[in-house]
Parts: sequence; structure tokens; C-alpha cells
Amino acid sequence: MLQTPSGGAGHGAAATDRLMSIGTVLNVLRDEFPEVTISKIRFLEAEGLIEPQRTPSGYRKFSAHDVERLGHVLRMQRDHYLPLKVIREHLDAMERGEAVQLPTLGRQRDGESVPEFPEAPTAARIGREELLAAAGVGEEELGEWESYGLVTPLVDGVYDAEAVTVASLIAELRRFGIEPRHLRVMKAAADREAGLVDQVVAPLKRHRNPQTRAHAEARAKELAGLTVRLHAALVQTALGVRLP
Repeated sequence: MLQTPSGGAGHGAAATDRLMSIGTVLNVLRDEFPEVTISKIRFLEAEGLIEPQRTPSGYRKFSAHDVERLGHVLRMQRDHYLPLKVIREHLDAMERGEAVQLPTLGRQRDGESVPEFPEAPTAARIGREELLAAAGVGEEELGEWESYGLVTPLVDGVYDAEAVTVASLIAELRRFGIEPRHLRVMKAAADREAGLVDQVVAPLKRHRNPQTRAHAEARAKELAGLTVRLHAALVQTALGVRLP
């Protein structure tokens, strides 16, 4: 469960003492959302889902309330795959004290271990129209991304949950003049990193013991989180920048 600093946001000078940098917020969120990134947090801010304070020099400062709100947003995306507009409406209703009924999406079972281990991760699916709405793009843009392998539908024509994040980030990068063709090198690097992780967990996936196979999923997520963090650190080092 998402943990936030005790005492709430507070008021006045006391509140300032408890405000967090975006890096601290990232570390707090990663306990529950290991794949969240600074870019994702900034994107949600740009979409009006959160409104962190700013220092005179322009650095973001987040209150405990901001972090809690971020947790709600990420859960609604991860567990219910709601468009950002709907998430915003739900958050506003929650802050007014209204009861919010979230939709229940069907999930596909992932292997034999699911009946024996209900807590094991399951793979949610999202349809093409839902993806277009959630990412705020049109058919032409999505088709272009698919042609470069940046977004790939599954065999039954639907998409996995992470496609929403990928599509949103591609759209955000385009605002800076970075086109899908420029992102092929990132896709190739991601495929190589995924291959490395798969090599490590492959023996666990092939094990006859269902519990060991379930452990492979957790190990893969842990390794994925580490590779994402390393990749981000290497890019920052190469550019000589430090993200606020």
C-alpha cells in the first residue's frame, strides 16, 4: 500500500518542511508502482491531475496530499484502465466526499499458477478505442507507432496495460519534435534489456513447481525496475543533467 509521510500536508511553514521533491515522490511511489517514472509524474501534472507547488527557482514540491492523489491516479490506470478525464472526475468526486463506483474490468489468467496463487499478477487488456481515448491520439498516429513497433497489439487485437503509458509518452515526446522514427533506437535498447531479464528468469519460468514459476514473475518485475532506473541514470549522466 502507498505510504506517505505522517502528519498530512499541514499549513504554513510546517507544510513547507514536509514538501517533497519529485525524486523523493518517485521513491515513495515505487514501493507500489515500480515502473513509475519522473516523466509519468510530469505528464500527469501537465494533464491537471496534480498541482504541486513550485519553488522560486521552478522546482516542484509535492505535499502528502499530492502523493496520495498520485497513488489514486496510478491505481485507477493500473487496475481499471480509465481515461484521464474520467479519473479526474472520480478524484474530484472523492474530494467532495462522494462515493465513487469504479468499473470492474475482466482480466485474463496468466498461467496455471493463478488458481493456486490468487495474489499472482494478472494481465489486464485494453481495447483499441479505449487506448485511443486514454492516450488522446487518433488512428493515424497509433498506426504510425505500430509501424515502428513502438506499440504492438496482442494476437486478439487488444493491448496490454503498458500500451497506455507508452502511447502517452510518445505523444508527449512529439511536443518536443521527437518523431516515432527517432524512437526506434529506444525500442531496440528496450528489447535488448528485456532479453537480458528474460535470460535470468527463464530457468524459473520453466520450473515444474508452480510456486517457483510464480516467483519468476516477481523476479522479472524487480529486474525490470532496476534496469529502468539504471537506464534513466545512464541517460542523465550522458547528458550531464540532473532531473529536479
